[in-house]
Amino acid sequence: MPIEYSIIIPLKNEEGNIRELIDEVDPVMQSLAKPWELICIDDGSTDQTLPLLENLAKEKPYLRAIVFSKNYGQSSAFDAGFQAAKGNFIITLDGDRQNDPADIPKLIEVSKNYDLVCGIRKKRKDSFIKKITSLLANQVRSRFCRDGIQDTGCSLKLYRRECLLKIKMYHGMHRFLPALFQLEGFRVGEIAVSHRERIKGKTKYNFLNRSFNTVADMLAVRWMINRKLKYKIKREIS
Repeated sequence: MPIEYSIIIPLKNEEGNIRELIDEVDPVMQSLAKPWELICIDDGSTDQTLPLLENLAKEKPYLRAIVFSKNYGQSSAFDAGFQAAKGNFIITLDGDRQNDPADIPKLIEVSKNYDLVCGIRKKRKDSFIKKITSLLANQVRSRFCRDGIQDTGCSLKLYRRECLLKIKMYHGMHRFLPALFQLEGFRVGEIAVSHRERIKGKTKYNFLNRSFNTVADMLAVRWMINRKLKYKIKREIS
């Protein structure tokens, strides 16, 4: 039976979260009564994430793991998952358990009208500095790329696979997927989702890698938007 949903989770040193996260994902997906799979990408972890994944794969028949030779970053991890996924719909979430798997059915419900559904973290459980940095980055990106999306930093998203595979990924581009979807004429929507405090592990992001390092990526996306071919055929003669 064809797989309907592929869950993709990139992991970098999340030994304290991965088992609990999978235990949360499992009942949510089972309740949908549709074939599904879970793909975890070990993005160069140096803790016990990989041994845990190896043991969990023996227990969970729906779990597949992709192991990178070193840390390549979140864009590469997502792309590896996208290419390996077999589901008609691809759902992404972070490995830190700040995204709540219980919100997945909400994204599926509104996906009937969209090719990409983005979560919006309305009540964020982050530090003041992190929230302000994210707010400013989202405002600048939204205006610069003209995508109108409130929160691209939320990893909880649902993609229509046939559309996603038409998007070419580059380093850092996972933050701009809504704009790239719109550039291709695909439908992008948003929905409010929960956000939880990180209990275990350490965040992999800071002001530098969430702000300055994205400027070149943003300029590239803006260039693509401005240089898109826009022509209308008046008629054909044969």
